[in-house]
Amino acid sequence: MSVNRPTRKIDSDGPSSLLPDPFVRWFSERGWSPRAHQLDLLGRAQAGSSVLLIAPTGAGKTLAGFLPALTDLATRPKRRPGEARRGIHTLYISPLKALAVDIERNLATPVGEMALPITIETRTGDTPAHKRQRQKHVPPDILLTTPEQLALLIASPDAERFFADMRYVVLDELHSLVTSKRGHLLSLGLARLRRFVPGLQAIGLSATVSEPDELRRWLVGQNPLGAMAELITVAGGAKPEISILDSEERVPWAGHSARYAIPEMYDAIRKHRTTLLFVNTRSQAELLFQELWRANDDNLPIALHHGSLEAGQRRRVEKAMETNSLRAIVATSTLDLGIDWGDVDLVVHVGAPKGASRLAQRIGRANHRMDEPSKAILIPANRFEVLECQAALDANYLGAQDTPPLVTGALDVLAQHVMGSACGAPFSADELYEEILGAAPYAALPRETFDRVVDFVATGGYALRGYERYARIRPTKDGRWRVSNPQFAQQYRLNVGTIVESPMLNIRYVRSGRGAASRGGPVLGKIEEYFIETLAPGDTFLFAGKVLRFEGIRENECFVSNAPGGDPKVPVYAGGKFPLTTYLADQVRAMLADPGRWRKLPEQVADWLRIQKEKSILPSRGDLLVETFPRGDRFYLVAYPFEGRLAHQTLGMLLTRRLDRAGGRPLGFVATDYSIAVWGLDDMGAMFRRGRPTLAKLFDEDMLGDDLEAWLADSYLLKRTFRSCAVISGLIEQRHPGREKTGRQVTVSADLIYDVLRTHEPDHILLQATRADAASGLLDVRRVAGMLSRVGGRIVHKDLEHISPLAVPIMLEIGRESVRGQAHETLLMEAADLVEEAFGA
Repeated sequence: MSVNRPTRKIDSDGPSSLLPDPFVRWFSERGWSPRAHQLDLLGRAQAGSSVLLIAPTGAGKTLAGFLPALTDLATRPKRRPGEARRGIHTLYISPLKALAVDIERNLATPVGEMALPITIETRTGDTPAHKRQRQKHVPPDILLTTPEQLALLIASPDAERFFADMRYVVLDELHSLVTSKRGHLLSLGLARLRRFVPGLQAIGLSATVSEPDELRRWLVGQNPLGAMAELITVAGGAKPEISILDSEERVPWAGHSARYAIPEMYDAIRKHRTTLLFVNTRSQAELLFQELWRANDDNLPIALHHGSLEAGQRRRVEKAMETNSLRAIVATSTLDLGIDWGDVDLVVHVGAPKGASRLAQRIGRANHRMDEPSKAILIPANRFEVLECQAALDANYLGAQDTPPLVTGALDVLAQHVMGSACGAPFSADELYEEILGAAPYAALPRETFDRVVDFVATGGYALRGYERYARIRPTKDGRWRVSNPQFAQQYRLNVGTIVESPMLNIRYVRSGRGAASRGGPVLGKIEEYFIETLAPGDTFLFAGKVLRFEGIRENECFVSNAPGGDPKVPVYAGGKFPLTTYLADQVRAMLADPGRWRKLPEQVADWLRIQKEKSILPSRGDLLVETFPRGDRFYLVAYPFEGRLAHQTLGMLLTRRLDRAGGRPLGFVATDYSIAVWGLDDMGAMFRRGRPTLAKLFDEDMLGDDLEAWLADSYLLKRTFRSCAVISGLIEQRHPGREKTGRQVTVSADLIYDVLRTHEPDHILLQATRADAASGLLDVRRVAGMLSRVGGRIVHKDLEHISPLAVPIMLEIGRESVRGQAHETLLMEAADLVEEAFGA
């Protein structure tokens, strides 16, 4: 974001009369002119409207968003001696701390050059406490902040005074804010601001939106339903220059590191001023940074930026970017959004982007100007990612967007807001309910559900109401609700927010069958909890070169034993952080089915598809291909839904349960973004030929009924999802006055409460929130249901004698692990064997 970047020469008619004289002179002295959409937004805002501006990268969205506030403040009468100090005039909310800091830096330039009497400050989690306290008493005119800080501000007893003079709220990168629980919390905060200031105007800024009307409704009050902000759409912008690396090295069949392309990445860094390298996860960022340092023979300044780094280190990297002191930065989504970092002239996306809109967002960080093309190189980490990268590239040139749809507001977030409301002042349930209906995600909230949430905050629910520590609010004589103890308000302020980090679990040995009841033996290492929470006792998986049997979880430890037979049922698969979007999945299926589109692909990938067509088949766009074949002493089923890893993980769990009931003796499965493989002791191809079961029955939509419920009852997934909901709702606090709970303490508390509620109050409001989270998150039930409905009657079975070329990548994921040395060499030999078998005669 740069608010003072040149646009175009002044028209002969001169600048618009909408601008005060200092602004006219400032533009004129620089030979610039405001763009038409900036003046359009200014005019609509001055007429009292809320506005959504959708414009491409570099179009000056941020200046457009701030012009109404800057011009209004520039012409505001000075405060007279003795007059009460004014509250804030404009609130700017961004999804990133770094973005708020960047805006402050860039806004200061025009404000200083025009000598405008305007104060601008940031307020984020990194802002010192003394400065945050001072801001409450001496507010700036423009406050740049985050959703969490807004929640804290409105929970203050003097919030109404603080916001009394507010006129505008500017929401940057709106598409990124609204799709998560942070967006739900923010929507409730905006509803409270509209109660404080009925005439409040919202200005939303976004570059990538697939359904603008959803955001237009989100910006304004929805009680009554149907109101929408006005819309300004800016077409055009220079088309980006995107290429997919056509490496001389062989593109790997599987994996996510893209190590094969390190020399070519480094060469691209050497040829450009500043290169921003995006990856999808923090672990990938660390790995890539290490590999680039090993290749850095020229000792180029290369830095790392991701959310787990200490704040001071992030600020130092950002300062170095601002001053063009770096040649390359390896980053995750922390630098996704509209920050204008110095002289970035190349974006390298390592791995597939998982979404067309995400790719557009990231490549816009290079040459951050509307009239200059961004330059980007996509580096797929494996062969299927080549197809995904090509689909994303095609979508970008078509201008296709695939931002996720908005979802109903989460109940745990609502509980947090109810508690925050009581921290501000005693509230009337009737008034608060009417206020909450104005927040778009909660516009259809039933009164009965709202009352249950209030009761939960007041008592913990039926099963917990006997415990005083869960009675956080209580009614006053006039029927309003107030905080029952000042300590609860303090706890709320320490724990506000919706981001709950998923911890790592220690992997500890116990004797087989002993489970979590045993104290356990030595620790083998740590594993991400998201993987373990999908397992049921008895499942086996691969870790550190060993096949382990999952015995159970106690506190923050995963107990395992050695598994006889050495055949993991559910190998560890650490795929990309983001799910493959429905749009890109459909485009990859379309590409597979259309040989005419293969000429855009690297020759080695096109050859792979041609040989697949000869030796097996390639499915048409709407079909589901299921291949079966023997290998060694096992039989395999490989399906290609292309619906993303989370959906495939759920599908794999359910398929293995059904095959087990049918007598197929499945041993396990593995899932990627593109396919799923199940292996077992019986010939599944022969089973399908006999119709016991039929493939149609195996993939029937009814698997999302009793089968899903039975699996959830056996797995730890709901228990771990419950913990996040319990923390967000305030039932369990991570931080306590004077101390902070360890992840182990939080887990113990959550597990105990979960067991109590499942036994004594299975319809508890927090269990309802937990099931909703699981369905839309780790399970991706909606995606699985859509896939099963789509392929009904369109399953194509190919019974083969050998593995097919298309199955090589998923087969390499079976037993794959990220250890170097002997295991790495074994993996290479296995790859050679698989390829020879798949491509041989």
